[in-house]
Amino acid sequence: MIDCVDLETSHFFGDALASQHRLRYRVFVERQGWAMPTHHGMEYDQYDTPAANYLVWRDDNGEVQGVSRLSPTNRPYMLAETWPDMVSRIPLPSSHDVWEGTRFGIDKSLDPALRKRILSKIVCAYLEFSLRNGIKKIIGVMPTLIWRAVFVRSGWPVDFIGEPRMLNGDKIVAATMDVTPEILARVRAKTGIHYPVLRTAADLDQRAAA
Repeated sequence: MIDCVDLETSHFFGDALASQHRLRYRVFVERQGWAMPTHHGMEYDQYDTPAANYLVWRDDNGEVQGVSRLSPTNRPYMLAETWPDMVSRIPLPSSHDVWEGTRFGIDKSLDPALRKRILSKIVCAYLEFSLRNGIKKIIGVMPTLIWRAVFVRSGWPVDFIGEPRMLNGDKIVAATMDVTPEILARVRAKTGIHYPVLRTAADLDQRAAA
């Protein structure tokens, strides 16, 4: 399952909120060398707000081994504040139905087959979460290779909305992805994940009540 955790519902998921910050430290600070704020082995930034939602995959011990963050663009968001010049083909969105995806990371120490499975489940969870919440587009900035290897390869079309640039040896580019039930069906067919993967606090609450 991919758990959807936010500040308001984190008590349903044990240590998941802190655990995803620890994974981000390993992925982005230790492995990729990003100069980001840290505290006690946890990476964070100014976009870790009560509006942020974290899609996390946890192992049998409850430790987060895969993560991505989603935030609405009608709040301050990374692309608009840090990379606005990378968006040249559309106006920068500010809407409850366009969300930004950031901090996509998976523990590199895992078996490659398991990493691929976690990746596919997070992609499906992006779409499931978006459809549940009336989100029509996902926006973000990532290496071109990641857009193509993760999303396009999974069956989710990507629309580049600016010119790429080199950053720390990677070619990065801003892009949007439409959200529709048809795209979710295409991604399920491509990844072989033909069942819902997203679990929210509301799902857990309903099961407890039943």
